[in-house]
Amino acid sequence: MQAKRFAIINGDDFGFSEGVNQAIIKAHKQGVLTSTSLMVSADAANEAVTLASANPNLAVGLHLVLICGRSVLPPEQIPHLVDKQGNFSNSPLIAGLRYQFVSQTRQELRQEIRAQLEKYRSTGLPLSHVDGHLHLHMHPVVLRILVDLAPEFDIKVIRLPSEELGLSLRFNRSHLLTKLVWSGVFGRLRCYGEKMLKSQGISFTQRVYGLLQSGGITEEYLLGLIPQIQANLVEIYSHPASAIHGDPLNGAAGAGEAELAALLSNQVREVLLSNGFEITNHHLLSQRTT
Repeated sequence: MQAKRFAIINGDDFGFSEGVNQAIIKAHKQGVLTSTSLMVSADAANEAVTLASANPNLAVGLHLVLICGRSVLPPEQIPHLVDKQGNFSNSPLIAGLRYQFVSQTRQELRQEIRAQLEKYRSTGLPLSHVDGHLHLHMHPVVLRILVDLAPEFDIKVIRLPSEELGLSLRFNRSHLLTKLVWSGVFGRLRCYGEKMLKSQGISFTQRVYGLLQSGGITEEYLLGLIPQIQANLVEIYSHPASAIHGDPLNGAAGAGEAELAALLSNQVREVLLSNGFEITNHHLLSQRTT
């Protein structure tokens, strides 16, 4: 018998702005999007929670923000983690080194991660999964904190990016050096993460697509990628957005609209189904095993 195949289609950055929120809801109602990840400290987080509550079939997880964003805790409580305005570093390298080697920062990290999980819990939304902005949740220090807090906050699934470099380059060879570096770095982090999550009974998908094609999850890309996928449990994530007057998309509106169009594509839905994928989310999958 052929193994069952499942595809989770996730939209990141829920709560970032009104345009992102509207795009995610549209892609859920009219397209293939089944899941999203909420930035609890972002400008439009309250609107996102309201929209999620009105769309109970949309699975929502926490998009942990520890870089390029704002903290939940006040800056005076975590002075080694954020600036006086409560903003995290915009540099993944600098942030990663500080999180690894500065003891005060590690102590404050635990406080802020707990605060973001508590703020998520206060929304009343079931927690589908945890992932992170720019995947900083895969930093060994951060991942260990999440695993430690998993029983308290009922974290059942954590995203571990994993995609085949050769497959990505077959469809798009732009930013080659970046893709080579990311593939190497996140490949090692994935190995570390797998061992940790398995030891604690926390789930993760076999493959996660989106990292090596960030900002370019277009219809053309998905139509090429999906028939080549060999794994039976996969996540595909993107960053859909709609251009709304006054929406702070920071010049990313074109990419966000192209990714939204891909999620609304009937051809993308058809190629998922024709390749044996059931379009699902972590909530629905958990119901199958209970």
